[in-house]
Amino acid sequence: MAWNDNNNQNPWGGNGQTPPELDAVIKDFKNKFDNFFGGKKSSDSKEGGSPSTGGFKYIFVLALLVWLLSGIYIIDPAEKGVILRFGAFQEETSQGPHWHLPYPIESLNRINVEQIRTTQIGYRDAISNRRGGNVSSESLMLTKDENMIDAKFAVQYKINDVQAYLFNVANPDATLRHVVESAIRQVVGKNTMDYVLTEGRVAIADSIKERSQELLNRYQTGLTITTVNMQDAQPPEQVQASFSDAVKAREDKQRLINEAQTYANDILPKSRGKAARMLEEAKAYKSQVVSKSEGEASRFKQILTEYEKAPEVTQERLYRETMEQVLAGTSKVVVDSKANSMMYLPIDKLINAKSARTEVIIQEVQQGQSGQRGDVRKVFRNREVR
Repeated sequence: MAWNDNNNQNPWGGNGQTPPELDAVIKDFKNKFDNFFGGKKSSDSKEGGSPSTGGFKYIFVLALLVWLLSGIYIIDPAEKGVILRFGAFQEETSQGPHWHLPYPIESLNRINVEQIRTTQIGYRDAISNRRGGNVSSESLMLTKDENMIDAKFAVQYKINDVQAYLFNVANPDATLRHVVESAIRQVVGKNTMDYVLTEGRVAIADSIKERSQELLNRYQTGLTITTVNMQDAQPPEQVQASFSDAVKAREDKQRLINEAQTYANDILPKSRGKAARMLEEAKAYKSQVVSKSEGEASRFKQILTEYEKAPEVTQERLYRETMEQVLAGTSKVVVDSKANSMMYLPIDKLINAKSARTEVIIQEVQQGQSGQRGDVRKVFRNREVR
């Protein structure tokens, strides 16, 4: 049933009571709050108290709550939190929500331990420095062979100990730069210019990293070097042209050496093979001549034995064998003038031959038949020579 029915009842009760005033509610709340903190009721202010004292208390409590809530903080996964109490180290916190006494009692330092930081030795890029360019005071250094070199390095590092990073060294990043620069000059000064510019880049970078880390650990900076890269290494600009000429001459020298080595590798096996072939041919010729000489000597001994047994027969056989060998390789025709048998001659070949020469040969043969057979052999031998 509605509150305004015939019964004339209201929501505050049926005894004719009126709703409490808003000022009375606030006043009652203030009194209760003052009693909670040990104060007096507001009615006591009539007895000589100040009416603004209660307002200051509320402001003070609210400021205290805000001050305490300001001590809540959250650490990211890549960060470490360091709490300082009146400037002294108190504790180190990891990721997640935490609370500490707010300033000025305690203060919070957030350190990103996963961030890769970079420092540049001998140059500055446009990101880290608006001007950028080369820094000759850092890049120029002396090598072992008393040559000047312009070298640039990029060093990457990160924080591994936040407490050491904050308290052991005043400026750890500047300390790292000085340490790395010192290590670079030490390593470069122990090597020659050619080694630094050519095959020694990786070894030099590793040596610089090792020496720099040793010094950083000795100083307890809390820093760890991850990589050291040699960005560039070349002679100073003043002698760049002369150095380029020297490098070109060295490359030409190496090229000629390689070409000569290639030619030697090509000609030496051929020469060795030709020499071996000549030696084998000489051995074969030697074996042939010795065998032939031994055979001729053995044959001569056999003929001599037969000649001693039958001189005329052996002489006739030798004569016929000789004539057979001589006449087998000639195109000449020998005709016995005393023979009566008819012969068929190759007229076409005889026409081309010189008739006078043929007659001379016939006459010499006829004379030889009447004389000694040894003279006939001389005639044919002389004809063959001519």
